[in-house]
Amino acid sequence: MLAVKSSSDKTFRGDKLQIYDSLPKENGLQRYLVGGAVRDKLLNIDSYDKDWVVVGSTPQEMESLGFTAVGKDFPVFLHPKTKEEHALARTERKSGSGYTGFECYFAPDVSLEEDLMRRDLTINAIAQDDAGNLHDPYHGQQDLSDRILRHVSDAFVEDPLRVLRVARFAAKLHHLGFSVAPETMLMMSEIVESGELAHLTAERVWQEWHKSLSTPHPEVFLSVLRECGALAVILPEIDALFGVPQPEKWHPEIDTGIHTLMVAQQAALLSPSLPVRFAAQVHDLGKGVTPQAEWPSHKMHCHTGVKIIKKLCERVRVPNEFRDLALLVCEQHSN
Repeated sequence: MLAVKSSSDKTFRGDKLQIYDSLPKENGLQRYLVGGAVRDKLLNIDSYDKDWVVVGSTPQEMESLGFTAVGKDFPVFLHPKTKEEHALARTERKSGSGYTGFECYFAPDVSLEEDLMRRDLTINAIAQDDAGNLHDPYHGQQDLSDRILRHVSDAFVEDPLRVLRVARFAAKLHHLGFSVAPETMLMMSEIVESGELAHLTAERVWQEWHKSLSTPHPEVFLSVLRECGALAVILPEIDALFGVPQPEKWHPEIDTGIHTLMVAQQAALLSPSLPVRFAAQVHDLGKGVTPQAEWPSHKMHCHTGVKIIKKLCERVRVPNEFRDLALLVCEQHSN
């Protein structure tokens, strides 16, 4: 069982353990701190955002207490003072394609356990009540202890965005020894094979890619996507680099894809700049289209790569700041 230290520096063990000091009761609301704030506190990682789920309430009651409704598709409210998000407990049912094809049901009879079941990973399905106790119906604490990223339920396959989210969490937590559970990786592959990734918008793809760049190991985001087959669908320009040889004299790793992961890792170690990290990941895209007859030489790959980067950035809607540096690095990195 996972042992953690609270802010009072006491160690707790068990299914219910205090990770924050007891929270002030909010006008009698049955509310729970959920998701990343709980997970990161258990891992002793700084967390700046707090999300809450409210059980047994209604939109009318929330607004009567001064909360401001902001949710478009489901009831989310901003706290009148802290501005932290409070969402009514809900369940989801797949009703269409993609990550938006869901019908949400929210009512006072939706339980905490039902709300937590719709979440992606067990480590994100832990809640803390106002008394400071943890509620962990899907054994997220055990998976935190075992360093495993595991899906909560079979409904995982219904949301294609979860493929990118799991890859990002793998990148974020790799330095702590986390890996994706084999059965979860299999589900990610099933999502890829279903064709559901085609329903992801460019904005959501870039949002997850961008977040991955700020993690300690951005290269893990790419390698996990490749393992489940998603890289070839979402970022085929990068996937095309794997299996392409380079001169061993200059690149003892030979494989251009492996080289790209190595450069991405080194860039993350050397620079906190996200545009720099992005440029490192796409600097060699020109080698992915070199005719096999010319391997392992890649003449003019810098010139070719510039064209590929422009098209990639336009498709994924990469901000100009990232695109411009990537183009400069691609054009000049062989000089």
